[in-house]
Amino acid sequence: MKNGLRLACYALIPIALVLTGCSGGTSEAEPGKLIVSIGIGEPQSLIPSSATESNGADVLNALFTDLVDYDDNAQPIPLAAESITTADNRVWTVKLRSGWTFHNGEPVTSDAYINAWNAGAWGPNAHNANYFFTKIAGYADLNPADGRSAPKAKKLSGLKRIDDLSFEVTLNEPYNNFKSMLGYTAFFPLPRAAFSDLDNNVIDPQFQEAPIGQGPFKMKGVWQHDQLIETERFENYAGPVKPKVDGIAFKIYQTQPTQYQDLLAGQLDVVTQIPLESLGGAAADLGERLKKSPTSTIQILAFPTFDPRFSKPEIRRAISMAIDRDEIINTLFLGSQKSLRSFVSPIVPGYRANTCGEACQFNPQKAKALFEANGGAKAVGSRVEIAYNVDGGHKPWIDATCNQLRANLGIECVGNPQPKFSELLTKARKKEPLGMFRLGWIFDYPAIENYLGPLYSTGGSSNYYGYSNPEFDALLAKGFSAPTAEEAIPYYQQAEDILVRDLPVLPLRFAENVYGHSTRVKNVELTLFNRVNLLKLEPATP
Repeated sequence: MKNGLRLACYALIPIALVLTGCSGGTSEAEPGKLIVSIGIGEPQSLIPSSATESNGADVLNALFTDLVDYDDNAQPIPLAAESITTADNRVWTVKLRSGWTFHNGEPVTSDAYINAWNAGAWGPNAHNANYFFTKIAGYADLNPADGRSAPKAKKLSGLKRIDDLSFEVTLNEPYNNFKSMLGYTAFFPLPRAAFSDLDNNVIDPQFQEAPIGQGPFKMKGVWQHDQLIETERFENYAGPVKPKVDGIAFKIYQTQPTQYQDLLAGQLDVVTQIPLESLGGAAADLGERLKKSPTSTIQILAFPTFDPRFSKPEIRRAISMAIDRDEIINTLFLGSQKSLRSFVSPIVPGYRANTCGEACQFNPQKAKALFEANGGAKAVGSRVEIAYNVDGGHKPWIDATCNQLRANLGIECVGNPQPKFSELLTKARKKEPLGMFRLGWIFDYPAIENYLGPLYSTGGSSNYYGYSNPEFDALLAKGFSAPTAEEAIPYYQQAEDILVRDLPVLPLRFAENVYGHSTRVKNVELTLFNRVNLLKLEPATP
């Protein structure tokens, strides 16, 4: 089996949602065992079909194993699946590998996937990743357009059990990239023990406090909110690569500088993002333990398009042109990130440089003229706010952005700090007042469409800004049903062109992984998913 995106870190570059107490170190209760501690922020959810941000995904990818991994060309290869086949891109057959069990001893069968997907797609559950099941036949019957109406069905008609290890998935329309999409967290299986009412798709509310998966590590105790999530090696793990460490402790932090100080003090083993304040001294602090690698992460600044203050594309365009992306990167990020003037990352096929054009070029004179011509300060209520999560270390660049908007548009601008990323997302989803707000995006699977559909389609899982454009949605649908992923790219590029016109968000930066680790562990690699490759971690040689 080739090393894939989760088993190795490499560049996919065809042309040339990210974040951040208990001590690290060897467990005193079990001397001689290596429990590797990794810093994260507080997850929003640990239910697979509701964990759409990076903190929850980091934990779940220790507890579960995906149906597919990806090879060095970003093509899906079977992992928990033995095969995933189709003759027409509409009807897919998934055959599972035999011998897999959940951490509680339950066998992993086709029912475990069917039950989990039905729960994820069931509208009344309101799971955050519900969007990813829209392509499966029967989805509309579980999600009536009028949210006040009762669903017509409780199970997806497109899921059919063949036998214990095989099931069939029928889609509403052909979709060329379905196999690749199955590498996403939302498609993990669930044991029978996860459900309090299987017939009605009800997951026990306590399940996410100690999720039961079929991955390389299992829960040790329960989720200690805002503090710690402990796991230990699952000795009966059936995957092709076994863990080389005894467990992973996900230490939950409120700020990135505290993470970094714990790393230097020997109280944390892995920091996945060196904080801005420490970038200049990190090489001296860590030496060879400071690492860099490619990532799929992009940073954007989002507008609540439903808010009258930001409903005009001209106002959004003026704000974009008033931001000097290059200056912020050079002064704060010390070259560790690069300006992004497209809506997708350079690492995916179909990327085009500078699709945003003039709207993403710094031009304070044009920005001020456009701003004033469309109502100026009065149009946005005399000032703008930019919400950000404190646990992600974003304050310096938010402050710098506000300074530029004050200077170039003549308007008051203030940061709106939210303690946790999970809280920011919850408020954004509820359309609570936040002002503008920052978001990061790590791809769920390696495809240009994944930077478009979840973020901008009507009802997309991470469309927190209320953007909706039927023309955009129609182009996505054409891309989905194209005979091949390559033939779909022109449709996705046309959809991106619509985003350039509408500017529901502002592309700001794309990044590389800049991370560090302790002296206790080696082979620390971060993947394009901005995720520690847990199966490569090893104890450092004494």
